[in-house]
Amino acid sequence: MNKFLIAAALAPVAIATPSLAQVNGIAVANPEGAVLESNAWKTAISQIQTTYKAQLDQAQSRQTAVQNELRPLVDAFQKARSAPNANEAALRTQANTIQQKEQAANAELQRLTQPVQRARAYAAEQIGAQLQAAVNAAMSKKKVTLLLRPEAAVQTQPSADITADVTAELNRLVPNVSITPPANWQPGGQQGAAAAPAAAAAPARPAATPGR
Repeated sequence: MNKFLIAAALAPVAIATPSLAQVNGIAVANPEGAVLESNAWKTAISQIQTTYKAQLDQAQSRQTAVQNELRPLVDAFQKARSAPNANEAALRTQANTIQQKEQAANAELQRLTQPVQRARAYAAEQIGAQLQAAVNAAMSKKKVTLLLRPEAAVQTQPSADITADVTAELNRLVPNVSITPPANWQPGGQQGAAAAPAAAAAPARPAATPGR
């Protein structure tokens, strides 16, 4: 989840694409990985786990309770579905009941963890605001003129990966961040940040919805 959160919170990193004749150095970097390894992010996560321990413990306890509640319902549904001449109407009713309980549980978990996800999003956005500058600085120091994401390269040598260099620049540019957003702050509102990490804010689903 952390990686997804970072990807959603970071501003798109502009990468120059000169012609091959102009390329003196090619490298790869994982921007999300660079942020996840930054001191500011690690410190923020540690602070969040301490500050919101009660909410996290409550959410974990509730998630376990929901899983225990849904498990026999899912087992009964699967058993009924595998029976000869299974009643389709009854199966739909069972599946709908499970789905409704699961959706209600997810909504409750979303409410319980909302302060945690808000704090994480705020921390990620502050670091993300410095990501482009960190990438530019790392490229300049390594004399890189073409930077690719690792998945865009067919094959690279370890020395071509400057992710750690981007992390080092982030540590220099943004050594720490706040985990307490202003009252009127909204994800994506800070200059240099991208769209709100709404998908990342959703807690893990307590159980898989059975197929029909």
